[in-house]
Amino acid sequence: MNSGKKSKPNRLIKATSPYLLQHAHNPVDWQEWGSEALNRAKQEDKPILVSIGYSSCHWCHVMERECFEDNDIAALMNEFFICIKVDREERPDIDQVYMEAVQAMGISGGWPLNVFLTPDQKPFFGGTYFPPPQWAQALNAIHKAFQSRRPDINQSAEELTRLLASSGTSTFEKQSDHVFTESLQRIFQNLEKKFDRTHGGLEKAPKFIMPSIWSWLLRYHYHTRNTEALNHVRFTLKKIFYGGIYDQVGGGFARYSVDGEWFVPHFEKMLYDNAQLISVYSEAYQVTRDDEFRQAVYETFRWLQREMTHEQGGFYSALDADSEGKEGKFYVWTHQEVLALSGEAAEQFCAYYNVTPAGNWEHGVNILFRKENIPPPLHLDEYRTTLLHHRNKRIQPGLDRKIVSGWNTMTIGALVDAYHAFSDLHFLKTALKAMNFLETYLITNSTVYRTWNEVRSPVEGFLEDYAYLIQACLKLYEATLDEHWLEKAGRYTEKVFADFYDPADGYFFYSGREAEQLIARKKEMFDNVIPASNSVMAQNLLWLGELFDKEEWRITGRKMIDGLAELIISEPNYMSNWAIGWLAAHTEVAEVAIVGPEYVQFKNELKNQFHPTAVILGTAGESKLPLLQDKDAGAQTTLYVCYNKTCRQPVYSVEEAVSQFPVR
Repeated sequence: MNSGKKSKPNRLIKATSPYLLQHAHNPVDWQEWGSEALNRAKQEDKPILVSIGYSSCHWCHVMERECFEDNDIAALMNEFFICIKVDREERPDIDQVYMEAVQAMGISGGWPLNVFLTPDQKPFFGGTYFPPPQWAQALNAIHKAFQSRRPDINQSAEELTRLLASSGTSTFEKQSDHVFTESLQRIFQNLEKKFDRTHGGLEKAPKFIMPSIWSWLLRYHYHTRNTEALNHVRFTLKKIFYGGIYDQVGGGFARYSVDGEWFVPHFEKMLYDNAQLISVYSEAYQVTRDDEFRQAVYETFRWLQREMTHEQGGFYSALDADSEGKEGKFYVWTHQEVLALSGEAAEQFCAYYNVTPAGNWEHGVNILFRKENIPPPLHLDEYRTTLLHHRNKRIQPGLDRKIVSGWNTMTIGALVDAYHAFSDLHFLKTALKAMNFLETYLITNSTVYRTWNEVRSPVEGFLEDYAYLIQACLKLYEATLDEHWLEKAGRYTEKVFADFYDPADGYFFYSGREAEQLIARKKEMFDNVIPASNSVMAQNLLWLGELFDKEEWRITGRKMIDGLAELIISEPNYMSNWAIGWLAAHTEVAEVAIVGPEYVQFKNELKNQFHPTAVILGTAGESKLPLLQDKDAGAQTTLYVCYNKTCRQPVYSVEEAVSQFPVR
């Protein structure tokens, strides 16, 4: 076959997405998803090929190199199809619809996702990665079928579209009739039987980062003092931190490990994974005071600042797995390199990171990982810095400079968690700078836009973007006790109700009312590597209901959670963030009002500890918040611990306030 990139760019050259721009010089006549391409399909009566991926996706690069850069294959694509490229991170709504379609066809999902549609966007065939011969064969076969069996294809596409449009929450809504303590125990038992007691996490390979599971286990331990839950979190976080999935030289975590031991990473680094891990390691530190958890947070934060931060404060999306066309090449080491760079400590350094002359991975190279029983060499940090400087001279993986609203606000919330755990203002200042970036470039009059890459994409934000923005505002309020953050959270929540809420079932659509109408309007319900936007929104409503004493929001959030109770209990590995909300909805919330001149210092002392069901408010004087009304702010700072609008005896120290929390 004839291969090679064309010098003449295709229509993607005008895109804002780094992923689409990667394909701008393919010989395929790619177009962006939009009215021009969709209308052309109808006018020419051609099937649509939608190819969905993201910039740091290894197999997306492989298929591009093998298929989309091949002139002969491109000629088939251009002749028979209207070819549309979609960045799943910019248009997750499109990805959701057609991923579900492919899975309904009985095909495992993944990226690249290649789906064939009728001219009116209805799917009839799809798959993920295709090697060149199979891809060419599929193109020819689908073209012939579209010509000769059009009625059959149309009927199949109609049936699948009806299935996609009808798959709502009713299929898995079921409240539980179990009492709280029994349900709580069942959730833990259903997770516990999947524990990997050798390597941590859950028993499976590949092993994905799933922080909401570990965050729930920390909360379960808080409420029950179950040591097995805490031990498993501690064990898992240690294994991840010691593993190859963690960048032992530069900090930050890869997306998943291909094995069951956290050893061989899929080397791409995603902002959303690292944000959630900053949160969970910060929480684990609050519970255990383990210095290695502090180290994980600080090293990941330094990586975030060094490699993932725009000069004005926003955070980039992802680092590629590949460099120079090879997965992981940037991150691995030969034995000779490590010997030359680690000086007198070479032998001990190699033992510490399991570096061998033959290599511990393929092609004679080494992935650095640790084992617990080997002491670190003296001056370890100096040697790691030397390796980092040497590594930075290599050709670096591609950086996706796209700034995604939801992932940035998730990161802002994580930095607030770190600020409270470590009492370090650097985290808070970084969070505030990032929020300023979003408010400057991605938010206009309470409307959030999805992405920015030197210019703002016209795509408006999805439920994920608003839910994490509201959560970030709530966390920034607790960090600063500046009530304007609560005012913003309230405004965004009202917009979410106006644009996303479905009163028919009480949940929120993923896309807004004014968004482009696809063949199905979906609701995101299952927690995955990113928690479901509905589960985040349900927790926001519980939190906002307490702060504003707004019963209708509190009731809505609780109904959302209770409607899925049986699924939360039976399948917590897919519902772990819902399980966090379920715990919050069914336990006593301590409303802690702090008034007086030292209200911020007292708040910081309280938030330095792990009290996940405490809602904290504070003021030195007047406040608009109902829970701070009629609280005296005299010369001495006073804490009021309240439950269900009834306050205990006022106290004057954090220790006394905590003593009024429920006995666990």
